[in-house]
Amino acid sequence: MENKQRLLLDQMDRKMQSFTSTSNVSSPPTGWIKAIRTALGMSLDQLGARLDMTKQGIMKLEAREAAGTLTIKNLREAARALDMTLVYGLVPKDGSLDALIERKAKELAQQIVSRTSTSMKLEDQANSPERINKAIEERANSLKLEMPKILWD
Repeated sequence: MENKQRLLLDQMDRKMQSFTSTSNVSSPPTGWIKAIRTALGMSLDQLGARLDMTKQGIMKLEAREAAGTLTIKNLREAARALDMTLVYGLVPKDGSLDALIERKAKELAQQIVSRTSTSMKLEDQANSPERINKAIEERANSLKLEMPKILWD
C-alpha cells in the first residue's frame, strides 16, 4: 500500500473514532425529528413555521424520516429548525478500517488458498492443516499490503 493511501486510511480512521461510541445508538421509532419536537413540546405548526411548511408537510417530513426516505438535506434543515446540528458518519462494523481490511484480506486469502489446496489434494499432494493456515496468513498479509481492488468484490 502506498504512503498516500495509508495516510488517507489513518485520517479516516481518526475521524471515524469519534463516532464509535454512537454506533450503538438506535434511532427512535418515530424518527429523531418527531421525538425531539415532542420532547421539546414544540407543535407541528411551530416547526412548520420554522421550516416554512404546513402542519401536513411536517407530518409527511416526520413520516419520511421514520420510513428512512428523508434526504440528508431535509434532515439537515430540520435539525437547523430545531436548533440542532446534524451529525452524519459511517462507522466500520469491524471497529476500524484496518480491521475491515484485515477481515476482507483473510476471507480472500482463505478462498485463494482453498482453491489451490483443493487442486493439490486432487493431485494427491495435500498439505497439512498447519501449512494451509500458514499460507492463508501469509497471503492475507500480502493482500493487506497490496490492497487489490478484488478485496471489495
